[in-house]
Amino acid sequence: MLGLKFDTPASWAKIAEQNLPQLLTDHAFAEQKASASAVSLIINFSEETELVKAMTEIAIEELEHFQRVHEIMVSRGMVLGIDQNSAYAKHLIKFFPKGKDRKTNLINRLLISAVIEARSCERFKVLSENLEDKELADFFKDLLASEAGHYTLFLGFARKFEDREIVDKKWSDFLDYEAEYMKLQGKQALVHG
Repeated sequence: MLGLKFDTPASWAKIAEQNLPQLLTDHAFAEQKASASAVSLIINFSEETELVKAMTEIAIEELEHFQRVHEIMVSRGMVLGIDQNSAYAKHLIKFFPKGKDRKTNLINRLLISAVIEARSCERFKVLSENLEDKELADFFKDLLASEAGHYTLFLGFARKFEDREIVDKKWSDFLDYEAEYMKLQGKQALVHG
């Protein structure tokens, strides 16, 4: 359903479970960044009314996800900690050449957001099916539909703003690029690492 070209092995959930503070801190900041990214799309493409409405809803929902992760952390005596730069996001951004064409920049940003949401969904599924911690397994399972919905929304908007054949070719190549990166990951308790 997600179209990703590399599946996270179930063994990654054990790495994540052995370092829950790192996993939850990374997850919390990922939710914050997703909210901020949606707000940035609103600011930079404010003339696209449908996009603005959708991004407003996503920004709010992602911030609610952050709040839920933070509440879990606090209930377990954890402190949020300090954000780490996302090597995953930096790697994804490198795929697209910088340009001045607004439409191309918008499509590229939508595709980056789509793959991040798809990978989050895939990782949350792995966690929901393999964590021994039932509370967290249920929490990640609860987020699956939301992440999948965001993924399809971002991809749908990219296809709306450009010919589908062009977008789908770019998307397929981007998924190859993302998969090659993810094959080297899975050694840390990071949502995308």
